[in-house]
Order: sequence, then C-alpha cells, then structure tokens
Amino acid sequence: MLTLNIPDMTCGHCAGAVTKAIQSVDAGAKVGIDLNTKTVTIDAASDDSAFTQALEVAGYPATVSAA
Repeated sequence: MLTLNIPDMTCGHCAGAVTKAIQSVDAGAKVGIDLNTKTVTIDAASDDSAFTQALEVAGYPATVSAA
C-alpha cells in the first residue's frame, strides 16, 4: 500500500481528479482519500513512480508519505 501527501488536494473536485489520475495508471487500484490530512492511499500493483508522475501531470504534485 502506498500513501501520498497531496498538499493541493482541497475539495471533492480535487479528490475526483486525483482518483481519476490514479486509475488512469491502474484501473483496478483501490483509492482512499482523506481531505482533512490531504493524503491518498493506493492499493495497487503498479509502480509508485507511475502514480506520482500521473498526479504531477494532472496538476497535483505528490510526495510519498513516511508513515
């Protein structure tokens, strides 16, 4: 499971765009969004860097959470 920090994710629209970007990499990815902490958890087999790259392209730069 991968946890990403996405500081620019502030609303439901953002969460939808983030989910769409993640699922463009892996359509079967299970995505969990927490707007309060601005984090997303991803349960998928795809490479972590593919998700961060897709989010960057979508306008939501992300960093891997240390937790």
